[in-house]
Amino acid sequence: MKDKTVVFGVLERGGEVRATVLPNRRLETVHPEIKKHVQAGAALYTDEWVAYRGLQGDYAHKVVDHAVQYVDGRVHTNGLENFWSLLKRGISGTYVSVEPFHLFRYLDEQAYRYNNRATKDNPLNDADRFHLAMTQIAGRRLTFAEVTGKVGETPF
Repeated sequence: MKDKTVVFGVLERGGEVRATVLPNRRLETVHPEIKKHVQAGAALYTDEWVAYRGLQGDYAHKVVDHAVQYVDGRVHTNGLENFWSLLKRGISGTYVSVEPFHLFRYLDEQAYRYNNRATKDNPLNDADRFHLAMTQIAGRRLTFAEVTGKVGETPF
């Protein structure tokens, strides 16, 4: 794991995906992230990853063991696995090389694409998505220094 960056995500069924970069894979890091995005008492479906242990007290937590099966009735992680697949294809196919420093930006873009994809309940087209994106950036400015992480440095 020393050369990999930890990415964590949650997906509300029929709702939106949230993804973020985490400093590590430990339970002490993962649990607060879950609590930030998932209401106590909600049904929570995860795989068997060790960092998900101990969530039964706050959630109706069900686990699917991928060594045995991928779906057990309503208990599965297929929606989030779909998001990860799209993210990985975007990184290896479109962007090719992504620095860990900028990974959160790629996650935000892919989450935006996923959350605003055309579905039966949300029949957006490219023009609709473009208009939505433009209304969310009007009046905001992103400088080259911010993109490169050099805010506050003096030019040479």
